[in-house]
Amino acid sequence: MTALQQYQRLESPGLWRSAPEAQRREVIVAFGDATLVISDHRSARALAHWSLPALIRLNPGATPALFTPGAEAAEELELDDAAMIAAIDTVQAALVRRRPRPGRLRGRIGLALAVLAAGLGVFWLPGALISRAAAVAPPAKRAEIGRAVLDDLAKLTGAPCTGPGSAAVLQKLAAGLLGGGEIVLAPHAPAGALRLPGRIVVLGMPLVQGYDTPEVAAGHILAAHLGADLQDPLRALLGWAGIGAAFRLVTTGALPAETLAGYGEQLLRSPPPPPGAAVLLASFARAGIAAAPYAGSHDPPLADAAALIEGDPFRGDAPRTPLLTDGEWVTLQGACQQ
Repeated sequence: MTALQQYQRLESPGLWRSAPEAQRREVIVAFGDATLVISDHRSARALAHWSLPALIRLNPGATPALFTPGAEAAEELELDDAAMIAAIDTVQAALVRRRPRPGRLRGRIGLALAVLAAGLGVFWLPGALISRAAAVAPPAKRAEIGRAVLDDLAKLTGAPCTGPGSAAVLQKLAAGLLGGGEIVLAPHAPAGALRLPGRIVVLGMPLVQGYDTPEVAAGHILAAHLGADLQDPLRALLGWAGIGAAFRLVTTGALPAETLAGYGEQLLRSPPPPPGAAVLLASFARAGIAAAPYAGSHDPPLADAAALIEGDPFRGDAPRTPLLTDGEWVTLQGACQQ
């Protein structure tokens, strides 16, 4: 039986050579029955089975990690995947502790360590891998994933509105509020805004057609954007998709559309919560947006509604620069009428 069941599907790339003078070759490393299975990365043919209890790390604490199957073995394996290295350490420790040992006290200690190792695998490893996958994804990959999520979301909210002149107005709004990125109008989305990976903000058309000025829509856009600082949209997506999707993103750089199917519905059902009043008020002040219209647009009301209204940096007749002209706002209001 495999030492720890949760690692049965964990794989990572590596470099293996059969002897010191042999050329290194690309391989896939996976767990077997108390062994480390090394297979050719193209044909998937098994090249070697190393005993996990006998495995020796040649450079403890260094990266990439170097392993050998025994003290006098000629083979060598190089790994730079942090999740796989941590898993090897965990499984190896568990196997060693499971060896028969004399004495009740030693038996109890071994059982406790095995439970600890299993707990690390169940609770720590998935989160660590998901965090790493989100951290190493480059901006271009985030944008690609964000577009895929937008396509999934459009099945429920309709295709983004692209009426004449609306693209230029949305670009101006994104530059003024977010310093870049992209704002997309969703015709049938609820009254709110969602931040997707790749600096994409989806704005529900009711926030445009239901108000005479852009204040409310701008508040929702900025709140969604700020929420990404508290919860990375890509990490949230990978947490929903699971550790397999995170592993695939790290190892292949790909996240197929079928992996994301249904995430749009999840976002609409459980949108991320907005930041607290202090964060919102400071950002609204910098952007020149009144907080009271945003606070009063939620149903049910925000828990921080009173604080936002009382702390509004533009209460009364405080001067500020309009985000859009009346004509530009009218252009957005008609963006879905094609």
